[in-house]
Amino acid sequence: MPKTILAVDDSASIRQMVSFTLKSAGYDVVEAVDGMDGLEKAKARAINLVLTDQNMPRMDGLTLIRTLRGLPQYKATPILMLTTESSDAMKTQGRAAGATGWLVKPFDPQKLVEVVKKVIG
Repeated sequence: MPKTILAVDDSASIRQMVSFTLKSAGYDVVEAVDGMDGLEKAKARAINLVLTDQNMPRMDGLTLIRTLRGLPQYKATPILMLTTESSDAMKTQGRAAGATGWLVKPFDPQKLVEVVKKVIG
């Protein structure tokens, strides 16, 4: 059974690229348009990995990570930030919120697959 990845980003083109890249590598991908949508989808089904942007309407990535970490089923689930934010301060906030790792946009599709394989197999 393929592992399921939740891709949360308010950019349709980024979601499509992430989805295409990960589906091509054999993963099941669920797309969400912002943090609120991502939270609802994460509660509705089992997710093996969450990829989230930081800057989104309704709920940003850090708030989504903190909220997911508060749910028993997501305490240990890998969560990667995929964002244009690359400052050390933002990365520190991400780690404090519970992010497992950080990828900067624009991303290299092969690197994304490598990181995902490293994190969830």
